[in-house]
Amino acid sequence: MARHVNRAIAWIVAFVLVVGPAQAGHHLLYVTSGLSRTLYAQHEEPGSPRAPAPLTILQINDVYSTLPVDELGGLARVATLKQQLAAAGRTPFLVLAGDFLSPSVASSTFKGEQMIAALNAAGLDLATLGNHEFDFGDDLLIQRMREAKWQWVVSNVIDTKTGKPIADAAPYVVKMFGPLKVGFIGLCLNTSEISEAKLTHTRLVDPLEAAAQYLPILKREGATVIVAVTHLAFATDRALVEALPDIDLIIGGHEHYPITGTENRTLISKAGSDAKWVARIDVNRVKGTVERFYELIPITNALPDEPRTAAVVNEYESRLGTALDTVVGVTRVPLDGSSVRLRAGETNLGDLFADAIRADAAADVAMMNAGTIRGDRMYPAGPLTKRTLLEMHPFGNVICKLAVPGRLILAALNHGVSKLPASAGQFPQVSGLTMKVDANKAAGDRVTDVHVGGQPLDPDKTYSLATPDFILKGGDGYTMFAGQRVLIQPESGDLLVSALENYVASKNEIAPEIDGRILILR
Repeated sequence: MARHVNRAIAWIVAFVLVVGPAQAGHHLLYVTSGLSRTLYAQHEEPGSPRAPAPLTILQINDVYSTLPVDELGGLARVATLKQQLAAAGRTPFLVLAGDFLSPSVASSTFKGEQMIAALNAAGLDLATLGNHEFDFGDDLLIQRMREAKWQWVVSNVIDTKTGKPIADAAPYVVKMFGPLKVGFIGLCLNTSEISEAKLTHTRLVDPLEAAAQYLPILKREGATVIVAVTHLAFATDRALVEALPDIDLIIGGHEHYPITGTENRTLISKAGSDAKWVARIDVNRVKGTVERFYELIPITNALPDEPRTAAVVNEYESRLGTALDTVVGVTRVPLDGSSVRLRAGETNLGDLFADAIRADAAADVAMMNAGTIRGDRMYPAGPLTKRTLLEMHPFGNVICKLAVPGRLILAALNHGVSKLPASAGQFPQVSGLTMKVDANKAAGDRVTDVHVGGQPLDPDKTYSLATPDFILKGGDGYTMFAGQRVLIQPESGDLLVSALENYVASKNEIAPEIDGRILILR
């Protein structure tokens, strides 16, 4: 059974999963939904199947903001939920399945320090690493890990200087919860989503190999419930369960939407992103049978902010306001951010954005919809602050990288210019290519003479394309990339505004000029 929960859902899904040795591959479901709760923990039901469970896992993953996003989430609310459950007599154990140090506007300034401080205050109990923990390099990651007050469990990330898990993290953990002895392992993906340049003295072991190494140890130490805290693609989680069926529960991350599924006898849970939901999993073992009662809880304003966590969050938000006035670099020429011109032709600000995207992803070409660039004004020559760059792109778009044939690049360019001479947000700002556009021709056949790296576009050749996740997901009608191979997924890419900041900072002074990469024939 797999249950995919839409991002907009504001109700609770719950079920209990009971699997014993003789029941492998079978489970009993108990489902409730549509429950409205103001103070969640006050509604504990003594007679419910979960009531005797000695362990209540609270799961979050892929948390990039300390504050609510679209009115959902917020670490101070999560802290309140944990405290309410403790007051109700439960044993809440807050677990984070990777990805929280980056990316965000705040992390571009504080390098993840604000996330460590807020999670410390919120009472995080255990975490493993995700791919974005390496965004600032392994040395800074080690520093952040040592600032954390919670237990790290990292089974497959090895510091080559010591031969041990990075920052002396535990490769496995065994904990007692009343009569329940629970063993934890922590697994991070080992794919190209983590750049080798950021692993100066770190080795990533295959997660299935690491799990196979430590599961027998957990059993020898008497663990009767085995939990894998993972930051892996869902397909890898399933492969893990197929290879190691003794795993009772996977607390997973990486995907940014809630997933609840069973693979044979194992429950796999992913709780979305930004703590908009918390997955509550009550765990018990009765006569050799492992019981898991699952509930997906939306984190809304029905949960008040926990004061201590809120104070930490607000302190960093105040510091961020000041930090945004930091000068990143200088432009020696005005930057044309007029929406009318950006959405109907080449401008030097459009070129700057597209060049920054292509450089960040190390792609052959880059293409972005002009509507991504905001501000609608001419930015004067002079200092460029973080605040100004954020004004140019106030969204949270992430840079993705695809492998696509030339014919799809041509189709995308034709789609982008199809509304000319009208200004339109879908108009393509590009890098790494040149093109001619005849606005008098029929839509879909306006782009000619496309060159990539000085060579004619080959419709059958595969090119790497950098683009915002908005386009990858079909935004502004860019549906032609559906099903293409994605080299950098939205879950792994850098924030567009961070890439722009890094690009400007690396040059210190910029003076972008219109270079004729988009020639429109009137």
